[in-house]
Amino acid sequence: MAQFDPRRQPLRLAPHVFTVLAAVAVTLLAGKVYQPVRAETLPPMTAEQLEALEARAMANAGAQAGLTAPEAVPVQIRSGETFEQALRRTGVGGADVQAVVATIASAFDVSQLRAGLKFETAIARPRAGRGDTRLIGLTMRTGPASQLTVSRTFDGALRLRALEEKVTHETVVLKGEVKGSLYATAQRMGASGAVTRKAVQLFSHKFDMDRDVKGSDQFTLVFARTVTETGRVVETGELLYAELKGQVFYRYKPVGGGETQYFDASGKNTRSAFMRTPLAGGFRMSSSFGYRRHPISGYRRMHQGIDFAAGTGTPIVAPADGVVVEARRWGGYGNWLRIRHSNGLESGYGHLSRYAPGVRAGQRVRQGQVVAYVGSTGASTGPHLHYEIWRNGQRINPAGVKTQEGTVLSGAELTAFRAEKSRIDRIVLAGGERRAGQASQLVAPKA
Repeated sequence: MAQFDPRRQPLRLAPHVFTVLAAVAVTLLAGKVYQPVRAETLPPMTAEQLEALEARAMANAGAQAGLTAPEAVPVQIRSGETFEQALRRTGVGGADVQAVVATIASAFDVSQLRAGLKFETAIARPRAGRGDTRLIGLTMRTGPASQLTVSRTFDGALRLRALEEKVTHETVVLKGEVKGSLYATAQRMGASGAVTRKAVQLFSHKFDMDRDVKGSDQFTLVFARTVTETGRVVETGELLYAELKGQVFYRYKPVGGGETQYFDASGKNTRSAFMRTPLAGGFRMSSSFGYRRHPISGYRRMHQGIDFAAGTGTPIVAPADGVVVEARRWGGYGNWLRIRHSNGLESGYGHLSRYAPGVRAGQRVRQGQVVAYVGSTGASTGPHLHYEIWRNGQRINPAGVKTQEGTVLSGAELTAFRAEKSRIDRIVLAGGERRAGQASQLVAPKA
């Protein structure tokens, strides 16, 4: 069994360099392709030696007989499947599989490799069509910034390497001008989908995101993230601060625990009882509440809701806490959803492409939770959301719903909030901050 020393300084090379190197090096194995495999530890090599080795392998790439050119085969562990079983699906022979499992097991507990984990293999197949497929190399991400590589040496042995990138923890201050929609603009500038959706959700308490937010409006988003030395984002934290059109939101978690909430500069909870718009992505209002000429029938009749034009799959969120009353097909509404809220209010959503996982009649939902996705089912001329509001059983104009604002912090909680606000203000003023750190592990090393 190969021995892997975790104290050895890892080489910082491109993610798949050892897989590629091993794939071309197989061409030098003439006469040794079907020798019994051995898993052993080889002396460490310098970057210069590896470069020379790769050049030599490339120069002799056409010398191998009996095997096809190496090909990359991605693999994902299926539900109920072990790592060994997933590896066998590539067609690799039992001896090779057992050697690879033994090699990796010297550094990691392979029983902890769960369903959904992806890894990539490089294999070569016998030209005559007889015999087992040959494993040339394998790469597996064991953490956000770390990778395990198994490659084959010239004499057929398997070599184990751990590659790890340095990471930096950043607090990003993203400032920009709305161009099109806040959602699309923030994502183009590098904000994650989760951060962007949270910002849109917060501002939806104060603005109609279609009519009130225009191009050239300035915004600021502050959030934490972890990036590798190559610039790849491996983790993104929660939204810490958001500002748009004079409205600001500070993230704050109560001292005694509890739900993270957002407050304005004075310590007032910005969460209203009912959000003004239920969409978490880019959209525009395409039809208002009132009489109109129906786009399909051509007749003039009452439109008892608001239509929002948005792309198929745009997330729809619950505007307030409530209970799902209906989640079913309903005539021209297509896929239909209705949620009952407090104070005699109910909200309805038509033409959905699908429901969010777990959303069904009787299910409780929280404000801002994704409940469905925009579609074009039923009597519809294109992807959009038909949105309705009832008060005590009567349809009303959703744009006219007015509700109370949130509560205000006081005492020790207000003091703690002000300290957190000052910290965030310093970050905004400085334009962000950076510090070196470690990324979290996805696969734990073997004890």
